This record gives sequence, structure tokens and C-alpha cells, in this order.
Amino acid sequence: MSLWSIVSHMPPEEFSGLFTEFPRSLRCVLGDWLENQPWEFINGSDAFCTSVASGMLSAMLEKLRSAASSDGQQCQILQQVNGIENMYRRDPLRLVSVLRAILDGEKAAVLKRDHHLPLSFHRRQEELKFNVGLQRLQHRVRWIQALRDGPTASSQDPQLKTEAKASESELPTLILEAVKELEVAKQQVLKRIQIWKRQQQLAGNGAQFEENLAPLQKRCENLVEIHFQLHQQVMGVSTEQGAELVPRLQERLNEVLSSLVKSSFLVEKQPPQVLKTQTKFQASVRFLLGPRLLKASAKPYMVRAEMVTEKQARELALSTHSSSLSESTGEIMHNVVALETNPTSGTCCANFKNVLLKKIKRCERKGSESVTEEKCAVLFSTSVALNVSNLSIHLQVLSLPIVVIVHGNQDNNAKATVLWDNAFSEIDRVPFVVAERVPWDKMCDTLNLKFMAEVQTTKGLLKEHYFFLAQKIFNDYSASLEDFQSRNVSWAQFNKEILPGRGFTFWQWFDGVLDLTKRCLKSYWSDRLIIGFISKQYVCKLLSTEPDGTFLLRFSDSEIGGVTIAYVIRGKDGSSQVENIQPFSAKDLSIRSLGDRIRDLGQLRNLYPNTPKDQAFGSHYNKEHTGKDGRGYVSTAIKMTVESERDQHPQSAAGTVPEAPPAPMFNLPMLQPEGLQPVLSSVCPPAPFCPPPIPTGYPAAESNVNVMVTNNLGSSFPSTSLMLSPSLAMDPPLPRCEDLAFRNPLPFMPNQYMTGETSQMLSGGPSPEPRDEEMLELAPLPLMGDPPLQSTQRWLSSMDQQPCSDLDQFLQEMSVEGPPFQPPPQHSGYPNTSCWGLGESRWDDSIRPGHA
Repeated sequence: MSLWSIVSHMPPEEFSGLFTEFPRSLRCVLGDWLENQPWEFINGSDAFCTSVASGMLSAMLEKLRSAASSDGQQCQILQQVNGIENMYRRDPLRLVSVLRAILDGEKAAVLKRDHHLPLSFHRRQEELKFNVGLQRLQHRVRWIQALRDGPTASSQDPQLKTEAKASESELPTLILEAVKELEVAKQQVLKRIQIWKRQQQLAGNGAQFEENLAPLQKRCENLVEIHFQLHQQVMGVSTEQGAELVPRLQERLNEVLSSLVKSSFLVEKQPPQVLKTQTKFQASVRFLLGPRLLKASAKPYMVRAEMVTEKQARELALSTHSSSLSESTGEIMHNVVALETNPTSGTCCANFKNVLLKKIKRCERKGSESVTEEKCAVLFSTSVALNVSNLSIHLQVLSLPIVVIVHGNQDNNAKATVLWDNAFSEIDRVPFVVAERVPWDKMCDTLNLKFMAEVQTTKGLLKEHYFFLAQKIFNDYSASLEDFQSRNVSWAQFNKEILPGRGFTFWQWFDGVLDLTKRCLKSYWSDRLIIGFISKQYVCKLLSTEPDGTFLLRFSDSEIGGVTIAYVIRGKDGSSQVENIQPFSAKDLSIRSLGDRIRDLGQLRNLYPNTPKDQAFGSHYNKEHTGKDGRGYVSTAIKMTVESERDQHPQSAAGTVPEAPPAPMFNLPMLQPEGLQPVLSSVCPPAPFCPPPIPTGYPAAESNVNVMVTNNLGSSFPSTSLMLSPSLAMDPPLPRCEDLAFRNPLPFMPNQYMTGETSQMLSGGPSPEPRDEEMLELAPLPLMGDPPLQSTQRWLSSMDQQPCSDLDQFLQEMSVEGPPFQPPPQHSGYPNTSCWGLGESRWDDSIRPGHA
């Protein structure tokens, strides 16, 4: 964003006093071109400033005349342009002063309103300052060269001829001033390189980053070229002119070159800042001055990558001389790569493509520091020969801090260490020193930056969100928003101290919210449908006065990575009650989306404050498709219901609890051998033999099945259920059986486990064998004797041969021992969303029931 893009939308009255010597209409025509010229950096009245000012005046007149040719008021603009030319042609430095004052006034007005200027404006001004300094330095070198060559060379440039007559006796002093200006320009380049490194580090937290190194490489090459020119001038100074000055100038010039060469060796692509052992990674380093200075060699220069600890990195940074690493703290495979120059792109890089950290050697930690707080880095080093006096130089550069982990459960805490270091480290620090306490407002900026980058949204956190986060991290619910602005937050509060009443730290909870929003709630957050960061107590205050059915979405305060729905219901006496539905995890929302769950719940009517839910969430509903699937089966749909305490035992008109609806019946064709009829008559009635009603795994098309399993465990959340019913819609597709678990035992289903050959004996013919994704997992029923499958097969195979005694034995074996299977207690303390054959299990793998 340019300065003019802001100024052009501000009231003209704020700038009325700026345009006494320059028409405002011409300022509007020039637009942002004006701020892209170095008016601010033309200071002085020497020949160089006069020359630059004259060139800028000519460029401005050409710009105005070009704009006038395409403007409807051409005559008026041309008259003003002619007046400007007549006024400032003889004194272009006066025009520079006038336009500088106009730009200063515009910057002051923007600062007064916005308290800051656009970042792009600052970058452009820094670039203009460097370019003017470089032009001045080049002008001074030409001047010195003209003095050295005598009147013949200077006569070609009248300006240089005049200066040469006045300064021929001051050649050593002029060279000394030129070296000083070269050192100033070098400092500007080194500062710009440090800024690039800092921006690269902030990009690890999600900040925007201009990765292009071409402008920096161009600056370094320009300074090296001027360095060579000045070095020639110094070597040409006679002994009489500067016997003592020449050695000092040579030393200072060598220091400039050495600093530029060492600083131009950069890590262009950083290794991962959370690095797991036995995992491959990539990185690349770039030598900006390589194409210009590297001496041709028969063997390529090799770059080595080695792991160093924080202590080793500090020793390398504080060492006055470059030194090789004595001992590596980790074993890295494929860590030597050639430094190659690409003539086409003009780059000199070493690309590490298949680097593997095989193992890490931990160092001694201080105090209560954990392994995920231990920082190390990759040291890239090489030795090269330059084409300047065959100078050999050692190059080395450190990567950004890295936290090495050996297990995935360390990733969360490692990311906290990296986030803190990236956000609050200083430029050109001692590795890897970072503040232990930082202002809360800077922490807010960091959390907002991380949230927007991870979720990939343009909608960041609001001040209300910051207020809730401050209450949570400081455990202070009495302070105001302004009170938190003056507080500092410590690293311990961020990710070492457990939150009161919880089992996790602030960062662990916030990172869970990041992951959930990124995976399942990005579109809802971007549409501002989720308030999210709000306490349960404040939700009750907001909803208690709202109409029945008003709801909002917030992130769970007691679970990591959960989102819950809070809604208001009213009883017959008119009292309001705010209910919080059991939080949904990312796995819950992968089974049925948040929008479809909200559509399922009829008690949800308006999104707070008063937006109808279909209007708010309509675009997030999944379309329900009708018809059978490709295999001819009737499609099923998962629906969610919520049962609050007042809904679980509704009273009938007579005051009694209504009877539960009868269980649906499923007809299963069974074996009816004629030879067994006399035997069966003593056990069963003359009707065909049938086992107890059992589901077959797929309901028939004409049936209407609504199976709903609920489980209340004394939680404050109302229980939720997923209802599976045959329909002409499949929304969403059913999950695989291995993702599902039963809450209650189901009866044994013989036909489900019969072989194809045996199933052909049934009157109904063979049943289609369900595929893996169609089969439902069944909780095993404890039986006496053989397992169910073997017992059934033995009964079927011997049915025609054994008399009634074998049937008695079979009926005895089919008897059930003990009570039916009950699932273990829930660890979360919340009632679970479940369904018959579908749903998410919150049991640990070690205590899940076995599978038949």
C-alpha cells in the first residue's frame, strides 16, 4: 500500500496549508510517483545534489506532460507545468525542498490518524536511501579518477573539471571520505541482510515474507565493484601524498570486503524448526557474491551441514575468527553437497535434498528445562578461494533454532518453543537468547498471526477474543481489557504451568483449537459463525435473556480441540436454562459435519443474536441425495439428536411414563429340515422354527428402523445420539467398520457367519456376502464350549445325522453365561454420540471389546 492510496481518501482540508508553492492538482496527477523519488535524501547544495535535483525536475515535467495528453483539462495542466518549469529550472534544489515539505506533511497527517505508515512505504524509502548513497559514492569515485588522470580526463566532464581544479591537492582526503561512505553503504547492506533474516524467522509464525534475494545480491555486487575501484585508487596514491594513510586504507577496504563476503552466505531455505529424528528434510544455502568472486576450481567447493547445540552456536557467534566445529551434537546423513553456480539464473547455491538426522546427542539442561525447550541448529560451512589476490576464506552460517524430537507426542511442546523464539528474539542476538517475559499485546499479535496462518483465513482474532485469552492465561476474571494491556506474560504461563482445574497448558489448549479450526471449521470461522473464544459463564449471561432456541458456537474450555453448541431452552414455568452440548472433536465432525448437526437439531432456531440458522448455515449444509446406491441397497442417513434431562423421561397425560416402542422385527429365513420335525415338535410349537428377532446387518427396504443408543454418565452436557435410519439419502457416507464400536451387545447372528456353501441350504438361498466396508463389528457374546462360528458349523453339518440328543446338546451350548457385556466407563466424563453400528468410540484401544 502506498502513502498516496491513503492520503487520496482523506479530507483535502487537512492538507490545505501544504500547497502554497506547488498546485494540489498537479500533486494528484503525480500520485504515488512522487513518493517513489528520493526527495528526502537530497541534502546539501554540492554538485552531486544539484545534478540529481535537476534530473528529478526533468523527469517530473515529462511525467506531467504525459499525463496531460490523456486528460480532459489538458490546457490547464500544461499551463501549470510551464509555470513550474519557469519557477524551478534555475534552482532545482528549491523544488526538492518544496516537495519534501509536502511529503512530510502527508506523512504527519497519516501518522496522526493511523499511528503508523504502510510497511511498503518504509521499504521503498530504505531502498531510495541506499540508491542515493550508492550514486553519491560512484560520483566520488569518478571524481577521484578524474584527479588521478589529470586535465585530459576531467575535460570531458565540465563538472568534474571544475572540481578537479579546486581539489587536486586533496586526493588522499577525498579517498578517505570515499572509504567512509563505502563503510556506511556496507552497514546498510548488512542491516538489510539482518532484516531479511528476521523476516524469514517471522515467516515461521505465519508472517508475510519476500523471499527474493536478487535485490540484496545486486546491492552486494555493486558495493564490491566500487570496492575494487577504490582499492585501485588507494594503490595508486604516491608515497609522498600518503605514506601513513595507504596501509590504513587498505586494511579498512579489506575489512569491508571480508564483511560483505561472510554476510552474503545465507540459508535460503531453512530446515524444519521441529525436526524428528529418522526423518528426511531439505535445506539450501546461497552465496550471494559467489557468481562474482568465486575462483574457478578443478574440484567443486563442498558445503557441510552439522548439528550444533545452543552452547556451540554461542561460541561460534562470539568467536572473532572463523573456526571449524570440534564435535557435532548429532549424526546427519547425506550432509555434504557441492556449491554450484548457475550462469543462467546468476545464483550460487548448495541444495540439500535428502538429509537425514539419524540421532541426536542431548546436552545438559538447566533447571526444569525439558527436551522440547532445548534448542540447536544446523551449521553450514565451507572454505572457498576468491579471485581477489587468491584470497581463501571460511564461510559459515547457522540455521534458525531447531527443536529435535524423537516422538510425535513431543510435537506440541516443541512448536511452542519455536513459536516463542521466532516471535520475541532480537535481530543479531547471541544464539539463542530470548526474553522470558513479553508484553501481552505482542503475544496477542503473535497468536493472531499464527491463527490466521494456520487456518489460512483473512479473519483474525478480535479484541473480545483477546480478552477471553487474557483471562485464561492470567487466571484473572476481574481485570478489564485495558488492565491486561499493561501486563507481561511469561514463558511459564504460556507453556509450562498447567491451567487451574485442567490437565494442560495454555498453548496446548490453543494449539488444539488451531488444529480443529484448520481441519473442520475454516469456512465457519471465515463466515464469522463461530464466536469461539468465550467462556461458559459469559455465554449463560448472553443467552439467558434470548428467545427459546437461540444458540452460539464456542470452543470447549475443558477439552483440547473441541467445539460445543450452547443454546437456551425454556420450561413450562417460563424459566430459561442454557445447555451446552457435548463438545465435538475433529473425528466427530469427520463423521457428520457441524452444519448438518445443527440442521438435525430442531431445538436450535436462531444463531445469536437473531439470525435464523438456515440463513446462517444454509451454505454449509451437505446436499441429501435420494435413491439407492450403486449396489442396490437402500441408502441410510445419520441424524443427530440431543436429549436434555427434562426430555429423557417425558410424562404422559395420565402422569405415567409412556411405554417404549416395540423393537423392530426382522424376518430371517431359517433351515426347516423335514427329518427334524418330530424332534422339534417337543421343543417348539408347530410353527416354523425361528430364533429371537435379530438384525441382519442391512434393513429391508420396506422396514423402518430407528435405533438410538444413549449413554448418560452424569455429565453437565446433554447426551447426544446419532440415529441410523433407512432412507433414500446417504449423508454422509457410512464410515468403515474399524472406526466404529458398539455401546451395547447385540445378539448372535448365525447367518452372518455361515460359509457360502452352508448358506445355500437355507430356504431363502445364499445371502450376499458383505464386503469389508459393509460389515458391522459385533461385540462377542460369551458362549460355552466352542466359539460361535465353530459351534454353528458343527450343528449344521451334523443336523441330518444326530438324533434329538445332539439338538439338546446344541441348545445347551447356546445358553448364555453371566450378564450381557457392558462397555467400560467413559474416561472423558461426557455422554457420547453413538448409534447402532455407527459412531465414534472414546474407549482406549487397550480396553475396547473384542471383535467377532
